[in-house]
Amino acid sequence: MKRNLVNPPGTEAVYKSWKFSQAVRVGDTIWVSGQVGTGPEGIPAEIDKQARLAFENLKAVLAEAGASLADVVELVSYHTDISEVPAVAAVKDEFIPQDYPAWTVLGVSALILPDLRLEIRATAVLGSSEVER
Repeated sequence: MKRNLVNPPGTEAVYKSWKFSQAVRVGDTIWVSGQVGTGPEGIPAEIDKQARLAFENLKAVLAEAGASLADVVELVSYHTDISEVPAVAAVKDEFIPQDYPAWTVLGVSALILPDLRLEIRATAVLGSSEVER
Protein backbone atom coordinates (compact mmCIF):
# COMPACT_ATOMS: atom_id res chain seq x y z
CA MET A 1 0.00 0.00 0.00
CA LYS A 2 1.14 3.51 -0.72
CA ARG A 3 0.98 6.54 1.53
CA ASN A 4 -1.17 9.43 0.37
CA LEU A 5 -0.15 12.79 1.83
CA VAL A 6 -3.20 14.95 2.47
CA ASN A 7 -2.71 18.72 2.38
CA PRO A 8 -5.86 20.71 1.55
CA PRO A 9 -5.52 23.89 -0.52
CA GLY A 10 -4.30 26.69 1.70
CA THR A 11 -2.06 24.45 3.84
CA GLU A 12 0.89 24.27 1.43
CA ALA A 13 2.93 26.73 3.47
CA VAL A 14 2.59 24.54 6.57
CA TYR A 15 3.81 21.52 4.60
CA LYS A 16 6.80 23.39 3.22
CA SER A 17 7.86 25.39 6.28
CA TRP A 18 7.03 22.97 9.13
CA LYS A 19 7.59 19.84 7.01
CA PHE A 20 4.51 17.81 7.94
CA SER A 21 1.29 16.78 6.25
CA GLN A 22 -2.15 17.66 7.56
CA ALA A 23 -2.95 13.96 7.28
CA VAL A 24 -1.58 10.71 5.91
CA ARG A 25 -3.82 8.06 4.40
CA VAL A 26 -2.76 4.44 3.99
CA GLY A 27 -5.50 2.22 2.66
CA ASP A 28 -8.67 3.06 4.57
CA THR A 29 -6.91 4.57 7.61
CA ILE A 30 -6.27 8.30 7.96
CA TRP A 31 -4.06 9.84 10.62
CA VAL A 32 -4.80 13.56 10.99
CA SER A 33 -2.20 15.90 12.47
CA GLY A 34 -3.23 18.18 15.31
CA GLN A 35 -5.76 20.77 14.19
CA VAL A 36 -5.97 24.09 16.00
CA GLY A 37 -8.44 26.94 16.30
CA THR A 38 -7.08 29.27 13.67
CA GLY A 39 -9.00 30.79 10.79
CA PRO A 40 -8.86 33.66 8.32
CA GLU A 41 -9.25 36.16 11.16
CA GLY A 42 -6.55 34.59 13.34
CA ILE A 43 -6.96 32.92 16.73
CA PRO A 44 -10.08 33.83 18.71
CA ALA A 45 -9.72 34.28 22.47
CA GLU A 46 -12.79 32.21 23.41
CA ILE A 47 -12.27 28.45 23.84
CA ASP A 48 -15.59 27.54 22.19
CA LYS A 49 -14.61 29.53 19.09
CA GLN A 50 -11.17 27.91 19.01
CA ALA A 51 -12.81 24.50 19.37
CA ARG A 52 -15.27 25.21 16.57
CA LEU A 53 -12.44 26.28 14.23
CA ALA A 54 -10.34 23.24 15.18
CA PHE A 55 -13.26 20.92 14.37
CA GLU A 56 -13.94 22.79 11.11
CA ASN A 57 -10.27 22.37 10.18
CA LEU A 58 -10.42 18.66 11.12
CA LYS A 59 -13.55 18.25 8.99
CA ALA A 60 -11.84 19.92 6.00
CA VAL A 61 -8.75 17.71 6.23
CA LEU A 62 -10.91 14.58 6.48
CA ALA A 63 -12.95 15.69 3.46
CA GLU A 64 -9.76 16.17 1.45
CA ALA A 65 -8.82 12.59 2.38
CA GLY A 66 -12.24 11.30 1.29
CA ALA A 67 -13.63 10.84 4.82
CA SER A 68 -15.97 12.57 7.24
CA LEU A 69 -16.23 13.12 10.98
CA ALA A 70 -18.46 10.00 11.10
CA ASP A 71 -15.36 7.96 10.15
CA VAL A 72 -13.34 9.18 13.16
CA VAL A 73 -12.50 6.29 15.49
CA GLU A 74 -10.18 8.18 17.85
CA LEU A 75 -9.70 11.76 19.01
CA VAL A 76 -6.85 13.10 21.13
CA SER A 77 -7.17 16.64 22.44
CA TYR A 78 -4.49 18.75 24.07
CA HIS A 79 -5.62 21.51 26.43
CA THR A 80 -3.61 24.28 28.05
CA ASP A 81 -6.42 24.66 30.61
CA ILE A 82 -8.04 21.33 31.51
CA SER A 83 -11.00 23.12 33.11
CA GLU A 84 -12.11 24.07 29.57
CA VAL A 85 -12.79 20.45 28.56
CA PRO A 86 -16.58 20.70 29.15
CA ALA A 87 -16.80 23.66 26.74
CA VAL A 88 -14.78 21.75 24.14
CA ALA A 89 -16.95 18.65 24.68
CA ALA A 90 -20.08 20.70 23.95
CA VAL A 91 -18.61 21.82 20.62
CA LYS A 92 -17.43 18.27 19.87
CA ASP A 93 -21.01 17.09 20.33
CA GLU A 94 -22.17 19.59 17.67
CA PHE A 95 -19.75 18.05 15.15
CA ILE A 96 -20.02 14.42 16.32
CA PRO A 97 -23.57 14.13 17.73
CA GLN A 98 -23.67 10.31 18.02
CA ASP A 99 -21.56 7.16 17.75
CA TYR A 100 -18.74 8.83 19.66
CA PRO A 101 -15.14 7.86 18.93
CA ALA A 102 -12.59 6.95 21.57
CA TRP A 103 -11.31 10.20 23.11
CA THR A 104 -8.18 10.94 25.12
CA VAL A 105 -7.84 14.33 26.84
CA LEU A 106 -4.40 15.63 27.82
CA GLY A 107 -3.38 18.75 29.72
CA VAL A 108 -0.27 20.45 28.35
CA SER A 109 1.70 23.50 29.42
CA ALA A 110 1.75 25.13 25.96
CA LEU A 111 0.96 24.67 22.27
CA ILE A 112 2.89 25.87 19.21
CA LEU A 113 1.45 29.40 19.31
CA PRO A 114 1.00 31.29 22.60
CA ASP A 115 -2.71 32.14 22.05
CA LEU A 116 -3.73 28.56 21.26
CA ARG A 117 -5.55 26.71 24.02
CA LEU A 118 -6.58 23.54 22.16
CA GLU A 119 -5.25 21.10 19.58
CA ILE A 120 -7.17 18.09 18.24
CA ARG A 121 -5.73 15.12 16.35
CA ALA A 122 -7.71 12.20 14.99
CA THR A 123 -7.57 8.78 13.42
CA ALA A 124 -10.29 7.85 10.95
CA VAL A 125 -11.15 4.65 9.09
CA LEU A 126 -13.11 5.01 5.86
CA GLY A 127 -16.44 3.25 5.95
CA SER A 128 -16.42 2.83 9.73
CA SER A 129 -19.43 5.06 10.27
CA GLU A 130 -21.59 1.94 10.52
CA VAL A 131 -21.68 1.09 14.24
CA GLU A 132 -22.28 -2.30 15.81
CA ARG A 133 -23.95 -2.21 19.18
